[in-house]
Amino acid sequence: MRFLLIPLLGLSLLGCQSTQKAGEHSAMLPLLPIPFTEPLQPDPRAQIEVARYSELLNSPELTRTQRAELYHIRGKLYDSLGLPQLAQIDFNRALKLKPDLAETYNFLGIHHTLRQEFTQAYERFDSVLELDESYEYAYLNRGIALYYGDRAELAVDDFTRFLASADDDAYRVLWLFLAQNDVDPVVAKEQLAINSQKLSPSAWSTQIVQLYLNQLSEEQFLAGVTQGVQSQKEYAERLCEAYFYIAKRHLRAGNDLKAAEYFRLTLATNVYEFVEHKYAKLELQLLRQALLQKSAV
Repeated sequence: MRFLLIPLLGLSLLGCQSTQKAGEHSAMLPLLPIPFTEPLQPDPRAQIEVARYSELLNSPELTRTQRAELYHIRGKLYDSLGLPQLAQIDFNRALKLKPDLAETYNFLGIHHTLRQEFTQAYERFDSVLELDESYEYAYLNRGIALYYGDRAELAVDDFTRFLASADDDAYRVLWLFLAQNDVDPVVAKEQLAINSQKLSPSAWSTQIVQLYLNQLSEEQFLAGVTQGVQSQKEYAERLCEAYFYIAKRHLRAGNDLKAAEYFRLTLATNVYEFVEHKYAKLELQLLRQALLQKSAV
């Protein structure tokens, strides 16, 4: 665990090219003491598990159901290692063998969302809920798909339902706020303040909500990231979350370049399993698309 001072240089969303002179831009953005750690390394246990399940899948004695479940498990392992293409192949194999695997549809829906294939994503999440209406994370993931698919009002419905089953969860509160903010920023801020009252003051995630309520400055929030951290893995996970929600806050304020830098920092943690890591990449793609559209005008 270590700290580095990282300047937010506002590098071009398109790569090395810059739309402003470096000197001009660096003068606009102050240096902030940003907590930083080495990216998480691939879990060796997960890699061993991949090898073990691959060996098991070679057995001719497996039933269709057993083979489907093994493909699903190996797909989840690939996903946790940041290998989405291999994960998707296994998830599709699993469904061909056993078309009633609700969790498999959920994972495929996430992959469709990340590729901006929103219609297919909605269909996958609908399939999850048809098979198991108690699978609450389908409401989160369908809500996220609706949010990125510019259907914020419908996303609010899904996030509201997701929050209802655990109203002391700061992450559920935050995603509801993000969608509500696209519908009515004033109502969203009021509802965020109301929902925050049920959060535990001692929970790390509550500090993210406090940042959004302007009860903490960005510097204070970053300074508190290390409090109570017990391991390198936990620290990387916290930074993944912190960077992402700071980026979303800057994006909401119109600070696209700062947002892009924080999204890049999110990706640099290598916390592949986290929602924040997955959608940081999509956020950068959307920023690039917006920049290209502006430059084409």
